[in-house]
Amino acid sequence: MFSTLFEHSKRNHFTNPFVTPAKCEAVSSQSVSPVPTNSQITTPRSISAAATEEVSCEFGSSKYYALCGFGGILSCGITHTAIVPLDLVKCRIQVDPGKYQGIFTGFRVTIQEEGVRALAKGWAPTLIGYSMQGLCKFGFYEVFKIFYSDLIGEERSFSYRTSLYLAASASAEFFADIALAPMEACKVRIQTQPGWANTLREGFPKLKAQEGLRGFYKGLPPLWLRQIPYTMMKFACFERTVEALYKYVVPKPRADCSKSEQLVVTFVAGYIAGVFCAIVSHPADTVVSKLNQDSGSTPVEAARKLGMAGLWKGLFPRIIMIGTLTALQWFIYDSVKVYFKLPRPPPPEMPESLRRKLEAKTAATN
Repeated sequence: MFSTLFEHSKRNHFTNPFVTPAKCEAVSSQSVSPVPTNSQITTPRSISAAATEEVSCEFGSSKYYALCGFGGILSCGITHTAIVPLDLVKCRIQVDPGKYQGIFTGFRVTIQEEGVRALAKGWAPTLIGYSMQGLCKFGFYEVFKIFYSDLIGEERSFSYRTSLYLAASASAEFFADIALAPMEACKVRIQTQPGWANTLREGFPKLKAQEGLRGFYKGLPPLWLRQIPYTMMKFACFERTVEALYKYVVPKPRADCSKSEQLVVTFVAGYIAGVFCAIVSHPADTVVSKLNQDSGSTPVEAARKLGMAGLWKGLFPRIIMIGTLTALQWFIYDSVKVYFKLPRPPPPEMPESLRRKLEAKTAATN
């Protein structure tokens, strides 16, 4: 399936809304070539600025997707591992709110009972699991975004770009969660079941012996319920926020911004997207934590035990965690694109063909 998507995107990327045929013809196998610019770029200033940039690969090529996937590994693996202490406390608040009544109480009780080293519990499955998830999340997002854009055409891709972002991110996250689920199951048990296991080396075979393959994937459906809405919000909100920032906030066009200034915009848009992500996905995140703590329960049973108020426990630390996490992820991901000189099309503008159609329609009605 994925080989077909890759080949389709490589073969048909001339029709995607981010790249014009004329610009793509200039992008060959040479290591230094003009940026394959967005088909909606109509200003000479932005075209000339983009033409001075050097790119290392063709937009939509196998190398482009591979490096995007590598950026996803770094952005998700590093950030999730860095906030393991906060994630541990958040999970414990969710599954035992009576004992861990808040973020500061959670840290204090954990340190008093288990020592400072306990705050690092679950770092190994976090690093492995979220690196795999990042590979699929960001890499497949780029694939599906171009693939779906080719299917619906340039004008619809612009007019319904939010739907395009939502569909591409949902498709990517579906596969990303399959890669994440086994390590997520180990992580939550290590963090929320005292005495069950202290390390991945100890926990992985123990979970396999106790519950078999089902134990690694029984949390997959609620993981989809948590992660797919989260990722849809993460990508769609980020894309549209970047577009809005350059249109209404940044005092100069993106083409005139330095790489550092562009990365600042990326970070701000990522944080805004992260806040919305945390709110949308929090109830399902609480169910995942409770489900992995109670080995015999189902998602519905876990939700009933938690109750409506319990589903929103730990929201504040999760907003802090996810907001910072999402901002850093987009910053790292975009930095990887800059470092490896990947094509980075600017925010979309209306295609000229669509503009002419709308003008003609307006003229006809008048």
